[in-house]
Amino acid sequence: MRPMLALLLLSSTVAQAAPAEALKPMAFLAGHCWKGEFPGGQQTDEHCFQWTLDGHALRDVHTVRAPGKPDYVGETLYYYDSAAQQVAYLYLENSGGYSHGTMKPTTTGLEFPEARYINGSMVLPYRSQWTIGTDSYEAFSEMYIKDKWTTQLRMVLKKQ
Repeated sequence: MRPMLALLLLSSTVAQAAPAEALKPMAFLAGHCWKGEFPGGQQTDEHCFQWTLDGHALRDVHTVRAPGKPDYVGETLYYYDSAAQQVAYLYLENSGGYSHGTMKPTTTGLEFPEARYINGSMVLPYRSQWTIGTDSYEAFSEMYIKDKWTTQLRMVLKKQ
């Protein structure tokens, strides 16, 4: 039993020795906040990214602010799922909703394939793409409503 325990401890130490190569396409986000305005300029969307867990995960604290309304806050943790051999994420928000999905790098940025947002009995399929600029990225999100993909959001978020 002891040799097995030692092997498990050693293998987990080796696996955590360096950040996963798969997270490197997201490195430009780390250590910065990125902010955009919704159409009409009455609401802002801010994402602040930090490496956590010794660089094995990227944390995104997401805050939507609107005058006279409580902040909408969510947190995403991106990590390398070694079993599935891909970057995965878990998103939780202050209204009780959550989602989990995956991220794939593309030639122009990051793709978040179809996932499901769940809040109580509501289940909403969505997907997103982030196109990377010099000091900004454009977020484009769609929701699947009434048997078709509908634009939910298109916003440029600038490095703060």
